[in-house]
Amino acid sequence: MPNRIDTTFAKLRKTHQKAFVAYVAAGDPDFETSLEIIKALADAGADIIELGLPFSDPLADGIVNQMAAERALKAGMTTAHAIELIRRFRETHQTPIVLFTYLNPIFTYGFAAFHHDAAAAGADGILLLDLPPDEAALNKDLAIGVGLKHIRLIAPTTPPERVKILAESAEGFIYLLSRTGVTGSHGAPSANIAAQVNAIRAYTEVPICVGFGITTPAQAAEVAKSADGVIVGSAIVKQVELHPQSAPAAVRDFTLPLIAATKA
Repeated sequence: MPNRIDTTFAKLRKTHQKAFVAYVAAGDPDFETSLEIIKALADAGADIIELGLPFSDPLADGIVNQMAAERALKAGMTTAHAIELIRRFRETHQTPIVLFTYLNPIFTYGFAAFHHDAAAAGADGILLLDLPPDEAALNKDLAIGVGLKHIRLIAPTTPPERVKILAESAEGFIYLLSRTGVTGSHGAPSANIAAQVNAIRAYTEVPICVGFGITTPAQAAEVAKSADGVIVGSAIVKQVELHPQSAPAAVRDFTLPLIAATKA
């Protein structure tokens, strides 16, 4: 069966459109509301959903995503429940899902077992924030990850030789950070995105999506000029924090203009 991520980008290329990738934390603020939120994102037109697995020590995340993870954990979200969340979503929707996570919960679950179970539930890709691909290759317990596309993360500070390694091993799409820092930190996307995208394209034909610091339709439209996709996370997660009782509708209303700008 073709991977949903690859199929989505193939369709977008045919229509000369860019992808909108939305991030939310699994289980925030609770299981059922989280399910309705990701359904709302799919119905609004998000091309890919990044689902963060709540973790107690999310070093790369800013305060907004840290608080989302804390809310989810307090509501009882676990790695197994996140897989069930995907299974429930797949009963009605086919929007690609990428799991955004740290190694610890995956290693605890069982690296190979997690890949198998997540893929069986309907996940399509995984972005392991703290597992470099060359390190994974050195550890037999981390080298077997079948069923999920492994998304690579590239930062503005990544050395050119490292960019080459990451780009050539990338699957699904590349997550290019628009700037340094943690998620949700202040500051607009870098003005050098086009140059960063072109440098990566020298090594791969895998789509390049840009995230970090994108909060407005104008910023989304600007990033979409150079990248294959626009990623928005903390700004969407903030809507869940601000509107816990009506989070699905709040997320939908906030996201629609961003999607429209990405597609313009």
